[in-house]
Amino acid sequence: MPLSLHSLHRHILSGAKLLSRSCLPVSTLRSVAMACFLTSAFLLALQTYAAPAEFVQASFAMTQDSMDLDPDLPSNISEEVTSSPPPGTNKQIPQSIIIGVRKGGTRALLEMLDIHPDVAAAATEVHFFDWDENYAKGLEWYRDLMPYSYPHQITIEKTPGYFTSALAPERIRAMNSSIKLLLILRDPTERVISDYTQVYFNRLENHKPVQAIENLLVRNGALNTRYKAIQRSMYDIHMRNWLQHFSLEQIHIVDGNALIQDPLPELQKVERFLNLPPRIISSNFYFNQTKGFYCIRSDGRERCLHESKGRPHPTVNSTVLQQLRSYLHEHNRTFFRLVKRTFDWQ
Repeated sequence: MPLSLHSLHRHILSGAKLLSRSCLPVSTLRSVAMACFLTSAFLLALQTYAAPAEFVQASFAMTQDSMDLDPDLPSNISEEVTSSPPPGTNKQIPQSIIIGVRKGGTRALLEMLDIHPDVAAAATEVHFFDWDENYAKGLEWYRDLMPYSYPHQITIEKTPGYFTSALAPERIRAMNSSIKLLLILRDPTERVISDYTQVYFNRLENHKPVQAIENLLVRNGALNTRYKAIQRSMYDIHMRNWLQHFSLEQIHIVDGNALIQDPLPELQKVERFLNLPPRIISSNFYFNQTKGFYCIRSDGRERCLHESKGRPHPTVNSTVLQQLRSYLHEHNRTFFRLVKRTFDWQ
């Protein structure tokens, strides 16, 4: 039976991968790789234009659905390019994890901590402890996704979904009961709107239908507390789960609102919590007037967060907004009692 275009494309990629592991001269491998690439690209283009319309639409829908799992990141973690690690390094299980919260500032926190020479930050969100299919792959699979680091460095990964996961606290404790956890939170009402905004733009970019935020926040005249964005902002409920497995002293809460306004003081607190020598300084940050938030300056380079960060929020109906604030207010008060600390949230 003749091979389908899709199967032929897979065979070409498999052959290229095997050749890359062979002992052929580098020049030969480069020529073969280029030929495979051009052939593969041609076949993919041919497949797209030759396939029935309903097949292409189905494939497109599957891609969009996978993106909805976590709009910040690809649904599958890409394989790390095989290369020789720096001498004296190895891959370590994280000694600290940024557990959340989604749209709380986790990416900014990780990028800023990565300035520190004693921090080795994982490049992607791993979703090891909150996705059963990844957890089933085992601890060595998890370790292999970490960056190479020196013995004196702390490896840190961040997956915002951990905070709201029912299983993540117990699983992380089973790995390391003395691990240090970082939790960055912002005003929970603002977080709901930011959550909606991210999904809204993600759906627009992928040509999926969108709804006004009021239609998601309110159902049948009442606040829709089943809306996932609202549930993620019930910090007290999730925190109770974590405190069943870890002491409060093991969880450092970063004020996300303060981090945006003035990064250094919050990062200095994190340095102390992780027992890191103070290395992050004010000159590592500069305010970008165009973007409206702080960017990073280190190792002679300047970089800002991805353009998807700092998007303008929609204007929310004032009555609906007040309903949301009132509902979350009681959850906030309970959360403050749990963590023995207050935050300047409306």
